[in-house]
Amino acid sequence: MNILVLVKQVPDTSDVKFDERGVMIREGVQSILNVFDQFAVEEALRLKQKYGGEVSVMTLAPEQAKTAVQKCLALGADKAYHISDRAFGGSDTLATSYALSLAIKKAGNFDLIMAGNQATDGDTGHIGPQVAEWLGIPHVSYVEQVVSIDNGKALVKSILEDGYRMVEVELPALLACLPPTNFEYTNPSMSGIIKAKSKPYIWWKADDIDGDKSKFGLNGSPTRVLKMYPPPKRSRGTVFTENYQDAVKKIVEALMEKKVIE
Repeated sequence: MNILVLVKQVPDTSDVKFDERGVMIREGVQSILNVFDQFAVEEALRLKQKYGGEVSVMTLAPEQAKTAVQKCLALGADKAYHISDRAFGGSDTLATSYALSLAIKKAGNFDLIMAGNQATDGDTGHIGPQVAEWLGIPHVSYVEQVVSIDNGKALVKSILEDGYRMVEVELPALLACLPPTNFEYTNPSMSGIIKAKSKPYIWWKADDIDGDKSKFGLNGSPTRVLKMYPPPKRSRGTVFTENYQDAVKKIVEALMEKKVIE
């Protein structure tokens, strides 16, 4: 079983800022491995333990993302691909997924590609499905568990708003993973951190992957972040200090005045 996991380093803050071009400012902001991606890595390692094979990780990011990728290696991944080049600066999800698909083709054949369902910075949930479309393979999103792999097919549990569904998908396929609410993330062991330093770490630039370079970076991105701002803070509202009978009466009167109830 040859598995590839797409990972991303994200800012460890909710105060995300963009420059005048709509490009995220990463300098001076502490960053971490996207939690959705870590779950995908841990699920891939569980499958490796059950079915054998190899787990690789891949990121398209500035050099500083190496710390997040090294964490994946420390957790047990066998190999890392890091695509980093100024040519990719300002990429939206379409440009990013295009470049990733080219790198995946260069890296080799994978039985399964996994990714976090979304990233905690952009929160779009686009990358997984878009990569699958560029590669021409099926995909399933909101995957909480890979139940089994047999006869070239994977049976997965995909979460819905009001429950879940069991989906059988032919391999190769891409799974966008969503951790269960009670999932406990693993911290790398000291021995894992030491071993990670000697594992294969492959660096590629834009010229190392074959494709239409006009589709890279800001110039290849059809979308732009024009403006980003926090939602307005909610006011405290009206506080009723009377006894509950009088308070209820005043609440009803206020709701009737605003025509919420009649």
